[in-house]
Amino acid sequence: MSSWLGGLGSGLGQSLGQVGGSLSSFTGQISTFTKDMLLEGVEEVGDAVTELQVSNSKLAEVEAAFTTQKSEYDRLRKLYAELEEKHEASEIQIKQQSAEYRTVLQQKDVEISHLKARQSGLQEEVQKLQQSAQSASAGPAVLPVTTSSSITTSSSASSFLSRPSGSHQGFHSDEVDLSDVIWSQQEINRLSTEVMRLEAEVAHWRRMSQAKGAGAGNGDQGDILKLQRTIKELREEMSREVDEHQHELAALQDAQRQKLNDITRRHREELAEYEERIEELEEQIQSGGGQTTSPSDASKLPELQKTIRSLQEAAEQREKQLAELSASLEEAQSKQASLQLEKDDVQEENAGLLQNYARLQASVAELQTRVQEQEERALQKAQLDHEVQTLRNNLTAAEKEIERLKNLAEVSGNICYLYICLVYHFGESESLEDVKVELERREKALRATEEERDTLMCELEELDRQNQEATQHMISVKEQLKEAEAEMSRLSTELNIAEDQKKALELELEAQKEKMSQSAFTLNDLHMGRQQLERTVNELKDKLGHAHEQGRESRREVTELKKILQEREEQLSSAKAELDQARERGTESLGAEEELAVKERELTDLRRELNELRSSQENVMSEDYELKMENNKLKAECEQTLGKVEELTKLMTEGQAALNRTVREKETRIEALKLEKTQLDDELRQAERTLAEQAKQYQKTIEDLTRARSMDASALQMEHERAIKLNQEKDMEIAQLKRDMEQLASDHRDTNEMLSITVAGQKQLTDLLQEKDVFMDTLKQNAADLQTEMDTRISAATKDTDVLRQALEEKDKQLGGMKEENSHLKEEIDRLRDQQSRPQPLAEPRTLDIITELETEITQLKSSRNSLEEEVQALRRSLEEQQASVLLSQQSLQIQQGELEQALALHQQTTLNYDRLIHARDGEIARLQQTVDELSDSRGRADSPPVQGEVIMQEDKTQNLHQENGNEKHDLSKVEIEKLVRGIKEKESEISQLNEKNLSLTRQLDQLVVSRDEVGKLSQVILQKDLEIQALHARVSMGAGGGHSQDVMFLQQQLQAYAVEREQVLAVLNEKTRENSQLRSDHHRLMDIMAGKEAALLKLQQENQRLSNMSDPSGNQEMFKETIQNLSRIIREKDIEIDALTQKCQTLVTVLQSSGGESTAGSGGVSSNQFEELLHERDTLKQQVKKMEEWKQQVITTVRNMQHESAQLQEELIKLQGQVSADSDCSSKLSVDYTRLIQSYEQKEKRLGSLSQELAHVQQTITQLSTTKDVLLCKLDSVAQTPEVAVVQSSGTSLTADMPSHQTALPPSNEKLQEELVQLQAQIAERENMIRTLKENNHRLSNSASASESEQRSQAEEVRQIRERLESLQRSVREKDLLIKTKGDQLIQVSESLRNRENDNEVLKQAVTNLKERALILEMDVKKLKEENELVAARSREKESEFRALQETNMQFSLLLREKEFELSAMSEKAATVERMLKDKEQGKSGELNQLLNELKSMQDKAVLFQQERDQVMMALKQKQMETTAVQTELQHTRDKEQRLNLELERLRNHLLEIEDSYTREALAAEDRESELRRRVAMLDEKLATSSSAVENASQQASMQVESLQEQLSGVMKQRDNALAQLRTSQDQVNQYAVSLSNLQMVLEQFQQEEKAMYSAELEKLKREKEEWRRKAQQLEDQASALQLNLDEANAALDSASRLTDQLDLKEEQIEELKKQVEVRQEMLEEAQRKLMNLLNSTEGKIDKVLMRNLFLGYFHTPKTKRADVLRLMGSVLGLSREDVDKMLEEDGQHGVTGWMSSWIRGKGAQSVPNTPQRPTSGQSLNSSFSEMFVRFLEMESTPSLPAPKLLVHDIKPLSAAPPRRSITATKRSGDSNPFLAPRSAAVPLLAGSSSGSSGGHLLMKPISDALPTFTPVPVSAEASGGAVLKDLLKQ
Repeated sequence: MSSWLGGLGSGLGQSLGQVGGSLSSFTGQISTFTKDMLLEGVEEVGDAVTELQVSNSKLAEVEAAFTTQKSEYDRLRKLYAELEEKHEASEIQIKQQSAEYRTVLQQKDVEISHLKARQSGLQEEVQKLQQSAQSASAGPAVLPVTTSSSITTSSSASSFLSRPSGSHQGFHSDEVDLSDVIWSQQEINRLSTEVMRLEAEVAHWRRMSQAKGAGAGNGDQGDILKLQRTIKELREEMSREVDEHQHELAALQDAQRQKLNDITRRHREELAEYEERIEELEEQIQSGGGQTTSPSDASKLPELQKTIRSLQEAAEQREKQLAELSASLEEAQSKQASLQLEKDDVQEENAGLLQNYARLQASVAELQTRVQEQEERALQKAQLDHEVQTLRNNLTAAEKEIERLKNLAEVSGNICYLYICLVYHFGESESLEDVKVELERREKALRATEEERDTLMCELEELDRQNQEATQHMISVKEQLKEAEAEMSRLSTELNIAEDQKKALELELEAQKEKMSQSAFTLNDLHMGRQQLERTVNELKDKLGHAHEQGRESRREVTELKKILQEREEQLSSAKAELDQARERGTESLGAEEELAVKERELTDLRRELNELRSSQENVMSEDYELKMENNKLKAECEQTLGKVEELTKLMTEGQAALNRTVREKETRIEALKLEKTQLDDELRQAERTLAEQAKQYQKTIEDLTRARSMDASALQMEHERAIKLNQEKDMEIAQLKRDMEQLASDHRDTNEMLSITVAGQKQLTDLLQEKDVFMDTLKQNAADLQTEMDTRISAATKDTDVLRQALEEKDKQLGGMKEENSHLKEEIDRLRDQQSRPQPLAEPRTLDIITELETEITQLKSSRNSLEEEVQALRRSLEEQQASVLLSQQSLQIQQGELEQALALHQQTTLNYDRLIHARDGEIARLQQTVDELSDSRGRADSPPVQGEVIMQEDKTQNLHQENGNEKHDLSKVEIEKLVRGIKEKESEISQLNEKNLSLTRQLDQLVVSRDEVGKLSQVILQKDLEIQALHARVSMGAGGGHSQDVMFLQQQLQAYAVEREQVLAVLNEKTRENSQLRSDHHRLMDIMAGKEAALLKLQQENQRLSNMSDPSGNQEMFKETIQNLSRIIREKDIEIDALTQKCQTLVTVLQSSGGESTAGSGGVSSNQFEELLHERDTLKQQVKKMEEWKQQVITTVRNMQHESAQLQEELIKLQGQVSADSDCSSKLSVDYTRLIQSYEQKEKRLGSLSQELAHVQQTITQLSTTKDVLLCKLDSVAQTPEVAVVQSSGTSLTADMPSHQTALPPSNEKLQEELVQLQAQIAERENMIRTLKENNHRLSNSASASESEQRSQAEEVRQIRERLESLQRSVREKDLLIKTKGDQLIQVSESLRNRENDNEVLKQAVTNLKERALILEMDVKKLKEENELVAARSREKESEFRALQETNMQFSLLLREKEFELSAMSEKAATVERMLKDKEQGKSGELNQLLNELKSMQDKAVLFQQERDQVMMALKQKQMETTAVQTELQHTRDKEQRLNLELERLRNHLLEIEDSYTREALAAEDRESELRRRVAMLDEKLATSSSAVENASQQASMQVESLQEQLSGVMKQRDNALAQLRTSQDQVNQYAVSLSNLQMVLEQFQQEEKAMYSAELEKLKREKEEWRRKAQQLEDQASALQLNLDEANAALDSASRLTDQLDLKEEQIEELKKQVEVRQEMLEEAQRKLMNLLNSTEGKIDKVLMRNLFLGYFHTPKTKRADVLRLMGSVLGLSREDVDKMLEEDGQHGVTGWMSSWIRGKGAQSVPNTPQRPTSGQSLNSSFSEMFVRFLEMESTPSLPAPKLLVHDIKPLSAAPPRRSITATKRSGDSNPFLAPRSAAVPLLAGSSSGSSGGHLLMKPISDALPTFTPVPVSAEASGGAVLKDLLKQ
């Protein structure tokens, strides 16, 4: 009880201290917050960006402060609730204690009366024993002096010899030593003082209990603590005194035994000697009997008398010693009895406290069950809501499926259309096979290319179809999103309504709970009162029974005393008769007189006892009457309490009815929700049915379409079915991918939330980071050293890579050069053959042409070689940089691995520490088990009757052992928990370090992004990957991550199992104490949190695996490579075919024109209009070709951009993987530590259970001891057997009963144990009462025996035997008492162990609170990570939109490809028709030419149809673009909405802060007002008191004046009477008297006025003084408040200064790091600028030699009349002005061509950029000749067209801004790179004018690019010049 009260008091003190501390901290925070706001508001910020940052930081700080304040408020509220509960519990307990103290005091009074009665009885027994000893010693003391005859001597001798036992029994003599008397007197004095002290203590405690009873409610905590201390001290003193008394008792008993043995031995020896002497004397007497008395006989007689006297003296001394010993024994026994009584009282107190504790536990358990029921109802409601939500989700999914099937039907139609197109193309290709034999070789090649094209087209169409499906799917998803948003808004409104209802229900529930708690408390109070009344009634009944028993005993004793009186009177009469007889005898007269005197004394004693008994009987009767009266009162009170209980039960029934109503309402709501659920299920089923029907309909329509559209019955149907299957599979895959994407998004959000929480936790760990700065410096130094080493390694590696790169590039160059040379040589051989076949006169110009061509080719090759060398150098440089970046990334990876290893080592160390702690706990358990075994052994030893001294020693040892063990256990548990807390703190610091390292590594990775990008570029150049298709397939392969759903299911099952276990544990713990239940609930809440975090971590790991699967590409890369290569090859071949066909068309047109002049009019109806139409067609074709090239450039740029973005996405993925892995490691460590804590907690619970089992064993042994005690008492009643045997048997039975009880005992609950303990203690108390009554009976028996000894000496031997039996019984009783004492000590030890357990529970409570705080910190981190995750999700959405744009461009590209193919087919058909026309013309068949023209027209019509179809497709594309723009606008709308909502949130936050501030201000103002009002009230009270005193004074004075006036009036009346008598004689005197009277009245009035003025002045003075004092007090208060404000401001300024210094230090470090980064970037910029300058210098002043060669050749091929125009064109190309060219032409006209030409060939180069002349219009070219047209065409193509405006690289802002270095390198390399082999990150402008660096000219004027494969020229003409070709055709 004391420990519990002490714990409660300490808990209250701590909680109050916490409340005070938290309130002070709260007020301090408010003040600091306002100061900071005021100070920060003053800061002037110039820049808008910095101002925004400052405002953001302030907002973040305010939010953090708000969260801390909120958490503090919640914590204080919980604390307040706990304190209220504790307060109520303490009040109830104080009431119980006061009642218990009253009962204890009454018991003490009863015991004191018992002890007093016993003391008086003992004193009477002592007096009787002394009297009996005197009567016994009187016989041998009086011997006859003269031996007259031998008969007398013999008779005396015989009488002496016949009473040896009498001499032995005569120890109790009255003649004792003076020292013994003094000692006994001192002992009596000491005992009396002790009794006085005890009575004083009893009175003090009675007063205390009365005071407590009067003011129990207002009881002070300090008084309770003092009482607890005093109780503890008294208990310790009591146990100490008991031990000392027992030691003294044992020692006294041993000494007494030894003394008794010695005395009896000596006495027997002396008796034997005396008997021998007496025999010798008798023999001498007998021998000398016949002789007369001689002088020798006379001399012998005095010797004999001397010996007899000496013997008598020795006997008296022995008797004195015996008396002393018996007195000491009795004192010891009385002390032992008093100690036993005290022990019983203490045990009764303990029993009462335990009962109260049990009642409290029961009430707490009832309340907990009610709360649990309410929680279960709330859970059911939440589950129903969840089911409704899932049904709605299923409905939305069904709607999505319907839309998907609709899209499927549309796609199937598109597929059929594409197949028809393909079949048509096949027909076209077959129609080309009827061409001439001359084109067989080319047609074979064309067939091969067309086959390849067909396969590629199939693939392309599949890709297009997939893209279209994806776009349609995206549109459907958007529509679904809109619907979902509408649904969401509807659901949110419903949710709000439900939440409002829930809040209302919660409020009602809270009100009901409060009512219930109030009614429960009132019920508890009434129950307590009722129990107290019942207890008092029982006690009164017991007292009545006791009184009746005492009355019966007293009556019995009275009857016995009457009988004894009658016997004594009879004896007296007989004694008187004997006296009469004895008067005749002289010798016996003295003895009879003495006997008479004794008898008279006894008579007087008996009369006195009779009187006392009568008085005691009267007292008992009066007490009986009082008890009856009290009983009646208690009955009346009982009836009142019963009435109150009935009222309370009514209230309870009303409360229950209200609860039932609420429950019914909830049940109705639940039923409504269930109905909604069933409706939703029905709707779902209907939707599924409709889906199935629609799916069937769609399948039917698809089959019909396939039948209708099938051109090739078998092949097309098979392909169609396969396509449908593929489509279905793709749809399934898309749906699966959607689900996976949604799941992954949810997982991603969870992970982001977790990460945000951890990030928030890092802010609180800044203090720890400052301590770790030194460690970071050392790490930085190590990093610098490692960097230097890595630089050296990088340089070596770069050299190796340079060598390899050079070798590779040289091989590539050699290959390219060989191919080019081979092609050129073939061309040369063909040309030579043609020249040989020509006639001789044309040889010279041909050779010249060949030489010039060869020279131009050589120069071209040289220039290409130079450009290639430059490219090689640039590539080397980029390779070096990329290798350096690779090495840096490897280094960072190594550093990360090292840090991971360090973290693992730390983890292992912590595990070792925990293992050590567990081993220490195991050792502790072993020690406890040893102590328990020792206890059981000592119990066994105590059960067997050993020597008493050994028993006591063992008790002391076991007690000490138990105390030490308890202390050790307590200390160990505290140390252990401290170690655990330290370990957790170390773990947190390690986690923070790892997080910092993670952040630093991410920074390094960000810095290394440049190098990684460059590495990516190189790898892309080498491997030729396409990341767009890879990303699409990676999305498809993301379905592989769906296998983790099984793990998720397994985790959910585990979670369910955990929840079941938690419920079981809660059900078990509800039976235990309130503190344990609270701890367990906290523990389970933490378990839930950790389980959620484990689930989140598992989700993170799954995300990791998925990301890793995404990051490392599968075997699809080869396929992507092949597809891209095929695409690039197809495009090259198409370009070459288009070039060849255009050349062919031009040659044919020229032939037709030349032949048209020579042909006669009658040859046919072919007019020049047809040729003009053909030319128009050619122009349109050219324009289309240009458009195609532009489209190609755009597609290349989009592909590059996609590559660049995909590389960035990959980098972000890698970063996320690193973060996720670090987080998963931390969380796994936390989970391992948590499982260990749980295991240790369960072990402790098991130990508690074992301890409870041991307690049960101890209680069973106590019950067995009580049974043995009962047996002993029964045997005491029937003293038939020897006591030793009985003791042995009882001990044996206890031992035998102990073993099976040990075996069969099951561990009961704590409440049952406590109830059993209480019952056992009550039984022990009853048994001890029985022992006391038995002892009193024994004392009465001994008294009666001692009384009968004086009369019946013949029964002396029987009395001695009885005494021996009594002693043996006392010994056995002592042994049993010792056993009981040992068991009591064991009980005390068990109670101490229980206290230790309670202390452990308190420590665990503290640990739980710490864990709560950590959990809050983790929740903050999770919030932050959630925010980050949302940002990442936004980025991913942006990426998706970009991907959509790319898909659209891809579709456009595919459409363009189709158009190009159609154009190619048209061109090939035109060429075939033109050739046929030529042939027919030669043979003179004009009709066929008309047919060909008709065919051409039909083909044109087809082309128009195709163009219309293309326009339709373009329109559809535009519609799609419109839809995308609409979607974008919607997105923008949603973003604006989000911004508005954020602004609203900010406004609400500010509003909340303002409300809080106003609330605090109002609270302060209210406090101030309250204090002022109190002051005013005090002032008014003082004024009232003063005014009342003044009024009283005034009234007293007035009464005095009235009395004086009355006296004066009476005098005046007398005078008036006298005056009336003397009126006639003394009229004048009357007048004088009247005047004097008026004067007197005036004086009196003046006197009164003066007094009033005096009083008013004094009052004003007092008021003024009071106001001055008040002013002074106000000033002092103002000064104090001002000082306090100054102090607060100073503290705030100091805090802000410290914060600013910390921030400054951080900012300086950041500035230094940024400076370093700026320097690095500056160096990179300078390098890039240098490279740009070199490039510009190298490219300036260069002229395209191929252009010049073409111009040169064109000059000679033109007719002489038009050569001047060609020369002007050349001048314009070379940068000459038109006037200079005209001058030169005039000189040329004068001098001839040769001089100018030779001078021009010798070397006038161009030095300026050419001007751009105007293009001729198409209208002018209609009436001019073909040569003029050709020249104009040359002019048009040679003048460089203005390129499309190129966007600068830094103007194009990508989504994630790449560093400048990358952009520069990209621009550098953009000019000379193949778009399909380009790296993904190369940022090409979206609108490029041309694909190569050269200016855009005609296709014939262009050089064959290095990237394209060189084909042999068209074998129509083998000559180099166009004129030769024309001549050749004319010849044919």
